[in-house]
Amino acid sequence: MTKLRGTTVLVTGGASGIGRLMGDMCLQEGAKQLIIWDLNKEKLDVTTRELRAFHFIVHPYLIDVTRTDEMLALAERNISEHGPVDVLINNAGIITGNRDFREMTHDEIDRTMSVNSAALMHVTCAFLPAMAARGGGHIVNISSAAGMISIPKMSVYCASKWAVAGWSDSLRIELEQSRSGIRVTTVCPSYISTGMFTGVTVPPILPLLKPEKISARVVRAIKADRIWVRDPVLVRLLPFVKGILPVRLFDLFVGRWLGIYRSMAGFKGHINK
Repeated sequence: MTKLRGTTVLVTGGASGIGRLMGDMCLQEGAKQLIIWDLNKEKLDVTTRELRAFHFIVHPYLIDVTRTDEMLALAERNISEHGPVDVLINNAGIITGNRDFREMTHDEIDRTMSVNSAALMHVTCAFLPAMAARGGGHIVNISSAAGMISIPKMSVYCASKWAVAGWSDSLRIELEQSRSGIRVTTVCPSYISTGMFTGVTVPPILPLLKPEKISARVVRAIKADRIWVRDPVLVRLLPFVKGILPVRLFDLFVGRWLGIYRSMAGFKGHINK
């Protein structure tokens, strides 16, 4: 079991959305201090000011996690000034959607894969040695239900989130086999009712998730050392349904009947979590 009381928590993309909520909830659970990395200075300033108003210890840092050299320097500085990170929540991400793959630019492909996939690995690699030296820690990687199912008009986003899910669970197994004491939780939520997914069309069986609900589930998962967080119920059933249905029948059931393959038709969301 991971105890949050007295810990140092770092959240990337932690100035808004579920990143901010998870950081706030960790503080309410007794975390000693919260380190926030974010690219949006205005939101970073507002979040820091509001959390400090409750006498929480918050350390904000403006950083683009895709700038690996700058990120590594900041990670070293954070460890030196605030001590080793106990709980690392890799939440920063962007989304591109409502366009066929052939309409994507090379810059969009590179940026999406860099932010959503490669940056998580580089950030984790920066903090993992200190966790291993202490014999414990918890890493949370935010993937997506899009990392479990192929969705037209968001192929690059799906690719980035499939990469996260596969890497994250491979990392978990490695750390378990080496008896490192470090836990890994992979989070695969469906669409969340934040500005990131404005305009998506979802069937009643797959409602938009409330940010507060999924954030609370992640924090509970950290405390319980859960391996996966998949929400809502239909997402939890995806591995079983995909396993028993032929591909064409799965396309018919999920794509046409449930309308998942048309969910991005009206997408107008912003790209930052």
